[in-house]
Amino acid sequence: MNILYLTTCLPSKKGTGGDIASEHFINALKCNQYRVLVVGYQRKGVPCEPKLDILSVGERYIETKEAKLYPVIWGLNSLIKNLPYSSAKYYSQTYLKKVNNILNDENYDIIILEHSSQLVWLKSIISERYKLIINAQNIENEVYLERIEYTKNSLLRWIYQREIKLAKKAEDELARIAKQTWTLTQHDAEYFIKVVGIENQGKIKRFDLPSSLENLGSSLRKPSFDIGMIGSWTWKPNRDGLKWFFQWVYPHLPDTLSIHIAGRGAEWLQGLYPNVNYRGFVPDARDFMAEAKVIAIPGIRGAGVQIKTLDAVGVGLPIVATPFALRGISNPPATVQVAEDPEQFAQCLMSVVSSPLIQDGQEQAVNWAEQRRVQFISDVAAAVDEFR
Repeated sequence: MNILYLTTCLPSKKGTGGDIASEHFINALKCNQYRVLVVGYQRKGVPCEPKLDILSVGERYIETKEAKLYPVIWGLNSLIKNLPYSSAKYYSQTYLKKVNNILNDENYDIIILEHSSQLVWLKSIISERYKLIINAQNIENEVYLERIEYTKNSLLRWIYQREIKLAKKAEDELARIAKQTWTLTQHDAEYFIKVVGIENQGKIKRFDLPSSLENLGSSLRKPSFDIGMIGSWTWKPNRDGLKWFFQWVYPHLPDTLSIHIAGRGAEWLQGLYPNVNYRGFVPDARDFMAEAKVIAIPGIRGAGVQIKTLDAVGVGLPIVATPFALRGISNPPATVQVAEDPEQFAQCLMSVVSSPLIQDGQEQAVNWAEQRRVQFISDVAAAVDEFR
């Protein structure tokens, strides 16, 4: 089966959780022996390794805060074309022409369109003869609905209200015309079932995303610090969770505990706390987590599945997480403790740091992660095979 996979940003080692989720789906399709061509932008300044099954449509700034004056252009384009801002930032004639040429040159059985509200403008060149799958990953209009609740700036509120309206229109329209819509959480699945109607609920497929670690389990090295946190802190929901941790959890912790933070976008932590070491981007997330006695995951808002939660489970080390950080992750292993409030979060961290690592618990967590990976690949095959 021949599949054309259209996304915003080509997966890379310096990508976000969304890039990692994309890579999981692409790899699962390949594991099931489907022929896949992936089309998308390169992250600005990040080289793209030449591959026959990956086609770059050029470099693009992904994070708005790093994009210099481009947000002004995207904003104007958004108004002119009546697109969501998050869609206008990816719009280009180059992308449209490349996809059009691809479809003219070769036959494809399935087109998978990722991040539907951001790539809705590609709909104009995708005819009804193609079996269209929407890989939603999250509900974009709800991301902005959440943001509007936490801002008092009148201009930002207007921008978010417009984004909510246009993103919802795009997401709902594409879900109705698609043969399938793929989601990562039960909440998102229920949203799209309401959109397409209960009689079409079979079109909505929910997947349990696996860990992104290539080798599950941690090394046998002795921990070099107490608490570890890792994430893409350039993404506002992740950044909000990190700030929540230091505002509400950190005051309950003794300053004798060593805390290491990895990931881009938390430079503001440098030199702020005597027992906190900000390490920036680390080349190997698994190695970083294996150095910690416990992994803290302070998620408080956002959408989709928290990738680093799954990776931390895959390492097999103890985890303390908020309930929100476990969205889309049912029945986690015993290595995962859920903390309802900041004081409980701190108490759980201190308890783990002072306790020895239990080998049986680590093995259970690794087995849980491996079974989830196998099931994910199988579920992707089952969804695609409905079109045979």
